[in-house]
Amino acid sequence: MKFYLIDDDRNIRNILKIIIRDRKLGEICGSSGNAAEALEDIEFLKPDIIIVDLLMPEMDGITFVSQAKQLCEDSAFVMLSQVSSKDMISGAYESGIEFYIQKPINSVEVESVLRTVAQNLSMRRTFQKVQSLFVEETRSAAPPPEKKYITKLKNVLQKLGIIGEIGSKDIIALIDYLVEHGETVGDSTLNELCGQFSDNPKSMEQRIRRAANAGMVNLAHLGLEDYSNDIFSEYSTTLYNFEQVRKEMDFIRGKSDKHGNVKIKNFLNALMLYSQN
Repeated sequence: MKFYLIDDDRNIRNILKIIIRDRKLGEICGSSGNAAEALEDIEFLKPDIIIVDLLMPEMDGITFVSQAKQLCEDSAFVMLSQVSSKDMISGAYESGIEFYIQKPINSVEVESVLRTVAQNLSMRRTFQKVQSLFVEETRSAAPPPEKKYITKLKNVLQKLGIIGEIGSKDIIALIDYLVEHGETVGDSTLNELCGQFSDNPKSMEQRIRRAANAGMVNLAHLGLEDYSNDIFSEYSTTLYNFEQVRKEMDFIRGKSDKHGNVKIKNFLNALMLYSQN
């Protein structure tokens, strides 16, 4: 990971450099004590993670992040400040930062935050590459004729980023069966339904649960990246329980040691509704 540091206090920049280098978090590709000058640097350096102070002369951190995101759409931002005002912190998050670290700097906290941000950034990029590859493949191949509700169902699974999961094929087969027979998931146990397709229904059920859980994890990452993301806003409250999605987001940010849970029957019934509307 490439880091760029912005703080009008040279001592803070030096401390951050020491932490990043000693903890082997990545390389420092540049630093500046002036936010306006930093905008010129990052356009060419394209750092992965930009650490910026909130209160600086000429241009504050919030203004900087808003402008920098237009130049480095793929970069992640971490903000530093002694300010504890909830309104200021809220404004910082709304500008697009990943984390807010209060001064004085604690090396353990800085390391933990930067490792988490780097991991989230790597996962987001991988997720985007998979989505991009899938879109390219679907454009280059002529789509085979299929039932309209299956097409709609696949579209939802694609937006969740789980169309490539093995369990997605099981989900499609299961919902196809339910729609054709006019049934719902509540009419039978999931194990009984899986028994219609597999000699090992328990394995099929586990694949479906893993795919549904992967979709929630992907949604949680989208929510962390952009809380107003259309996919996140729609599916986090319909396919999943929003509180459980928030719990998964807290786990990803390191605020909790517990994952979110998926109510699989609610998930499958909601997918049926989407595919038929």
